[in-house]
Amino acid sequence: MRAVLNTTFRSLRVRNYRLFSLGQLVKLIGVWMMFTAQDWLVLDLSHNSPGALGGVSALQFTPVLLLTLWGGKLADRYDKRFLLIAANAVFAVTAVVFAVLVASGVVELWHVFLFAALLGVANAIETPVRQSFVSELVELPLLPNALALSAATFNTARIGGPALAGVALAIFHTGPVFLIATALAIAPVFSYIAMRPADLYRGDRPANKDTRILDGLQYVWKRHDLLLPIAVMAVIGMIGFNFPVTLASLAKINFHAGPSSFGLLTTCLATGSLGGALVGSLRRARPGVYVVLLSGIAFSILEFIVGFAPSFVAAALLLVPTGFFSIFLAQAANHRVQMGVRPEYRGRVMSLYVLVFLGTTPIGASLAGWWGERFGVPSSIWGAGLVCLVAAVAALVWQLRTSGDRLRVRFSPRPHLEVRPVVSIDALDSTPAVADPLEDLTPSKV
Repeated sequence: MRAVLNTTFRSLRVRNYRLFSLGQLVKLIGVWMMFTAQDWLVLDLSHNSPGALGGVSALQFTPVLLLTLWGGKLADRYDKRFLLIAANAVFAVTAVVFAVLVASGVVELWHVFLFAALLGVANAIETPVRQSFVSELVELPLLPNALALSAATFNTARIGGPALAGVALAIFHTGPVFLIATALAIAPVFSYIAMRPADLYRGDRPANKDTRILDGLQYVWKRHDLLLPIAVMAVIGMIGFNFPVTLASLAKINFHAGPSSFGLLTTCLATGSLGGALVGSLRRARPGVYVVLLSGIAFSILEFIVGFAPSFVAAALLLVPTGFFSIFLAQAANHRVQMGVRPEYRGRVMSLYVLVFLGTTPIGASLAGWWGERFGVPSSIWGAGLVCLVAAVAALVWQLRTSGDRLRVRFSPRPHLEVRPVVSIDALDSTPAVADPLEDLTPSKV
């Protein structure tokens, strides 16, 4: 157990990374409390309209669609730590103003829409910079572990935040919940200031004054090993990861649950996600493409099943493995992209990843809200799972055809147990799509 713990949390030995993780954990608990209370507030102000909930999510992520590539350019050109301090300070000030409006009781639906868009602007700059900043906090051998622990931090907050918000909403009004969440959201500003710049792993960076977004896009286009996971996450991020819209509507409209029960659904999803993140923290090398594709297929099937959950309890139980594969997929894709990119392109490439993963949310959230209003919330969940499954299978077929890999299914008995099928997938005769020194040329075996 000691060996497992030392392996799982080894990045926390680095002081700057500890400060980073602590600041993110405190902030994200507040952010998830805020998002949970915001979803409930929108449903109250809009008289239970899934379309309004989808509209808020769309406004939150529209700036990501418009500004993320620019944020990646800034990350490759300027000091990432300074950019993160500025972006988090803007986020905190905006959240304080919004919390005061809610606590004073004068908030209206258009206020929620406005501040969702403003908070989205801060996130559009902060997210790609933060994603690429992790590589400066630890040495390259620790990068998979550091990225996975960042995901674990995110999902720990996603467990605690909605749970705390659900309890607080049941005891207090939405105003105090927003005030508490805002106080927590200020934490990263202090953690970034406390870091030691001399301990950052920045290397010898070339002059980036002529950094262009187009150069980053062309770099990805020539790297099929980067392009495939980004394309898969574009579809799954847009269509499959709309749980903030679908779970709130499912809890209140279909299962007639209260705010604490809604928080429980989100907590179940986050509990599974935390497990997936911790499993990903054991990864020491760049994951193969089939890890990404098969976890995408598993997630899609589970989301499809969630749409047919007959009861609140069944939905809560199904959300645990769904959450596991959602974050395992997202982390595998993130690791494959970030560990295969050159340092001078990392900010722009990660901004593209964030763009397709989060920036497409306005389209997916609006579509999920519109579909839920007209055809029912469950159909928006199983329909999303079906679309993601088609995309993941299509990507698997494309990879097999272009690489020359073969799938072989073998059936063999297990000693001392009853005979049952054991499935193994061997990738043989693999020919890399791109000859790049950062590409893993070893044939994949899953």
